[in-house]
Amino acid sequence: MPTEPTADGPRGASRVLLLRHGRTSWNATARFQGQADIPLDDLGLEQAQLSARALADVGIDLIWSSDLSRAHQTAQAVADLRQLPIRTDPAFREIHVGSWQGLTLADLREVDPEAAARYARGEDVRRSATGEDTAEVGERVARRLTEVIAEAPDDSTVLVGTHGLAAKAGALTFLEVPFELWSRFDTLTNCHWIDLRRTRRGLWRVQAWNRGPDNFPDGESVVRGTDEAKAADAGV
Repeated sequence: MPTEPTADGPRGASRVLLLRHGRTSWNATARFQGQADIPLDDLGLEQAQLSARALADVGIDLIWSSDLSRAHQTAQAVADLRQLPIRTDPAFREIHVGSWQGLTLADLREVDPEAAARYARGEDVRRSATGEDTAEVGERVARRLTEVIAEAPDDSTVLVGTHGLAAKAGALTFLEVPFELWSRFDTLTNCHWIDLRRTRRGLWRVQAWNRGPDNFPDGESVVRGTDEAKAADAGV
């Protein structure tokens, strides 16, 4: 999906940072969040400031964000330090989880045990009849990311404030990584990022995956380490 280099060499941005938002109250209780507009909680606001300071010296030139408040608040912390505007686009939203929105994995087992079992096995399950699957969110994010890169000034650095699964699926689709290998890549921790860089030959590579600030207060889910915490990686 990356744009092809021109005869004069690669054009557009040469570095992309996909930054996941800080914690919300629904992250803390491992609920499928999807495109519900849940703002950062107090810890999430603290995390956003820490990630902004960690990225202060990166030399970010452009900032894009999902239009959902939790991603925008996180990107705003970076924008304030860099004194840059934020451009928003719903293409960078999290996966749409439809009627799963607000449920825990335990809730899902009650209402749709078959889907819950497939999801727990790591299958690419459509998040209810009205939601998306992972491939769809990957295509959505990667398509817009390709456009943003092409439209950016040459050799610039772009930060995108987005969501856990949107960042992972978008990056791996953009890099054309086969889906069967996706399980080898972690979903991002709150306020951690993926660092993608373009080589001189115009090829994109992963410089860092799930990188975050030092001494970072995680606290993403009070049930982290249990199956219930899988919801925090499914539509976050």
